[in-house]
Amino acid sequence: MTQTTTVTLNETQLRSLLAELADGARAFRFEVAPNPCVGAALVAGGQVVARGYHRVWGGPHAEVEVFAAARAAGVQPSECDALVVTLEPCCSFGKTPPCTDAIRAAGIRRVVVGALDPDPRHRGAGLKLLAEAGLEIEFVPNASPLEKLAPHFLRWSDIDRVRRPRPWAIAKWAQTRSGHLSPPAGVGDGRWISGPEALREVHVLRGRVDAIVTGVTTVLKDNPRFTVRPPGDPARPPLRVILDSYLRTPTDGRLFEPPGAGEGAGAIHVLCQAGANAARHVALERAGATVTGLRSSEEDHVALRDVQEWLWDHGVRRVLLEAGPQLLSRSLEAGFVDQLRVYTGNVAGGEGETMAPWFTRLKLEERLDREIGGDSVFESFVRNEA
Repeated sequence: MTQTTTVTLNETQLRSLLAELADGARAFRFEVAPNPCVGAALVAGGQVVARGYHRVWGGPHAEVEVFAAARAAGVQPSECDALVVTLEPCCSFGKTPPCTDAIRAAGIRRVVVGALDPDPRHRGAGLKLLAEAGLEIEFVPNASPLEKLAPHFLRWSDIDRVRRPRPWAIAKWAQTRSGHLSPPAGVGDGRWISGPEALREVHVLRGRVDAIVTGVTTVLKDNPRFTVRPPGDPARPPLRVILDSYLRTPTDGRLFEPPGAGEGAGAIHVLCQAGANAARHVALERAGATVTGLRSSEEDHVALRDVQEWLWDHGVRRVLLEAGPQLLSRSLEAGFVDQLRVYTGNVAGGEGETMAPWFTRLKLEERLDREIGGDSVFESFVRNEA
């Protein structure tokens, strides 16, 4: 690309572009949470030459995506007049390196942003770092407000949550058309409600979390493996965390089978009440699990607050809750669920409890209804009250 004369977009044009990028970024809100939805564009000669979005939690941020898109189109980012991004670029290491490093390495001369980082620990730091490196910085106030673009990120970065952190929790379950989590007798081997397309999608989700959390009742009933198979990423298997107050997890269960070819299996952790059966403790550790005793709750379960702290201390930032109605209900009641993904299969009837009453109690936002194969999928964020 030949260097063009710099053409500066006016504020009206910048606001229009930032609004367009914000709309595009929102399409990925459930895939990136708890990260914010972010869109970016490179502008040259008054025209947008490339767009990029943060698409997947743990994946490249919008700035890195737009640089790659530009290069794929034969445009060098250093030849562009400006980088326009909906949110202040990050300047600290997380799942990815700082975007401020990528911006400087790309030779960008001007950066326009539509919102500042809401986290008081980082607010303004990225822009200051870029300005000190000699870049021209322009802030367009209220051009891409997080209250509309990514309210979930405001909750994630809220000072109260920063002071007492816990992982972002996605509650996932499959249900029949009548809302039962277990199919009728004789259907799906008593376990399967979802179709093959939905099951493949769950493996993708498993490869994008740090841990899967379940209860011992699910282990005893379904004998699951909680592994990651393609199209998920087997190279990134999450921890498999079992809440098992009295160490009833069977040592001959499928959890302890070695992973098959092309399959990823994370480390097994069993969280029990402190002082639980010593013989079972030894047996589970010999089978390959790590057993940790935690405090019990008033309901004679492992205390969920302690579970949250244990997960955080073990580097877990995004967790998938794959459990039965009891643990799901306890987690929702405690306010420890941030996001829902519910698959409704083409199955009528069912057995046991349903989660239907919770849909009348929860405060949900950013709802998305879609279909995959023969199943319908409901996604939403949960707005827990402080």
